[in-house]
Amino acid sequence: MNLLEIAKLNISFRRYDGFMRQTTIECVRDISLTVARGEVLALFGASGAGKSLIAHAVMGLLPPNAIVDGVIRFEGRTVDEKVMADLRGNRIALIPQSLSHLDPLATVEQQLRWAARRAGRSMKAAGSVRDALSRFGLQPSVAHAFPHTLSGGMARRVMLAMTTVSNADLIIADEPSNGLDPENTATVFRALKALAEAGKAVLVISHDLSAALDIADRVVILRDGKVAAAERAEAFAGGGENLSAPYARSIWNALPQNGFSGGYDEA
Repeated sequence: MNLLEIAKLNISFRRYDGFMRQTTIECVRDISLTVARGEVLALFGASGAGKSLIAHAVMGLLPPNAIVDGVIRFEGRTVDEKVMADLRGNRIALIPQSLSHLDPLATVEQQLRWAARRAGRSMKAAGSVRDALSRFGLQPSVAHAFPHTLSGGMARRVMLAMTTVSNADLIIADEPSNGLDPENTATVFRALKALAEAGKAVLVISHDLSAALDIADRVVILRDGKVAAAERAEAFAGGGENLSAPYARSIWNALPQNGFSGGYDEA
């Protein structure tokens, strides 16, 4: 059974054009996707393709001028504002793109304890702070650090540790490799894969297709707010002969390791 199901999701925004006239800007159209337990789904696309908007729609975090229609289900249950208030930070966790979401005035230990409390758990039930940090290769001394003293890679891993103490079933990681070097990117992505292997469902939003393919089971590619391709991760190999969508083959062949040979063909 799919843990998360999105069906025919549309996202647009109202804005004023002048003093009185309102216009509507369509950003995401007719998005349908699923994520099952034990699976990593990579949502790939260029900046502005709508990836983060989908994550924020799932979490119920879009601004008041957003217009959302379509269906979002969690464990087969339709998610509305009330249901999401119960799920957010408890059954569903977002690892945000910006490290500024960490509280600059609180130590890592305090933030781990808060994450557990928000999910209705005690830190004792979630395991020790030391265990939560060591799971992601962080030394016990990190517990007493403030976010500004951490490297980007360490801060990302702290966010992952906060997710695990909440024991969320669905983890949405928004651009987890943003600003990281290859070594830290690999560490963060391996940690996300480990969460899936432990029975969680993981949705990775990324513009780094190569890194995402190392852990993904399936890949959904967005283009201009719509699904341009949905492929098995193993199909991204060779010259892309096993990819069903021409756009997916173009993206794959345009990667540096494939000689930048992509060129989109509608045929």
